[in-house]
Amino acid sequence: MEAAIAAHGLRKRFGSFDAVQGIDLVVKHGEVLGFLGPNGAGKSTTMRMITGFLAPTAGTVRICGTDMLDEPLKAKEHMGYLPEGAPCYPDMTVAEFLGFIGAVRGFSGAERARRVDAAVERTNLQGVYHQPIETLSKGFKRRVGLAQAILHDPPVLIMDEPTDGLDPNQKHQVRELIRTMAKDKAIVLSTHILEEVEAVCTRAVIINRGTIVFDGTPQALDGKAPASIAKNRLDHVFRTLTTADTESRR
Repeated sequence: MEAAIAAHGLRKRFGSFDAVQGIDLVVKHGEVLGFLGPNGAGKSTTMRMITGFLAPTAGTVRICGTDMLDEPLKAKEHMGYLPEGAPCYPDMTVAEFLGFIGAVRGFSGAERARRVDAAVERTNLQGVYHQPIETLSKGFKRRVGLAQAILHDPPVLIMDEPTDGLDPNQKHQVRELIRTMAKDKAIVLSTHILEEVEAVCTRAVIINRGTIVFDGTPQALDGKAPASIAKNRLDHVFRTLTTADTESRR
């Protein structure tokens, strides 16, 4: 079976600065990939190139076999994307916004209504369905962003900090949703929470200075930090891996 995401030789230069320096990343259907990195590592830039929102300086991206540069609209049909901040139209109600997203995705009539209802149910938005988005809490806005990303039931789902702003119960619900969807999708999520990687991911990738410095299981990642510093384990892991990466460059 063709890989859900196949990125090869991805590079991005901003002026004289190389933000991403030749990343290869292949994600298969059924994988949940935790994408990690310290601030400024090139994580968000890589995700934007994979989703087609930023053109690479070099390299290729294929989504379910479709080249992102040659056929961007077709490639994006296979993808749901929850960006940082989850931008929405604030003056629309949740119902109006998701109906609009359904129309943009090419659905109409009963099929659009069915897909909107399913997305609302999966993200528990029933209680705010008729509220203007600008009146919602950060957590509910995040859930609206997640609903629009899964409305067309895409085989590839890419999410930037999907549980940001959610309370503990909401985080649990979203993690359960991710586990359920992972059976037949390729999911990439960025997070700063190691607990989240351990809870839902089958694989973890860490980048630093635009290159991959770790690619393995969450268990192997967790083993790089002693339990005695559990609260800041991810910071410790970043320091450990980035120090090793710096030493290897000398």
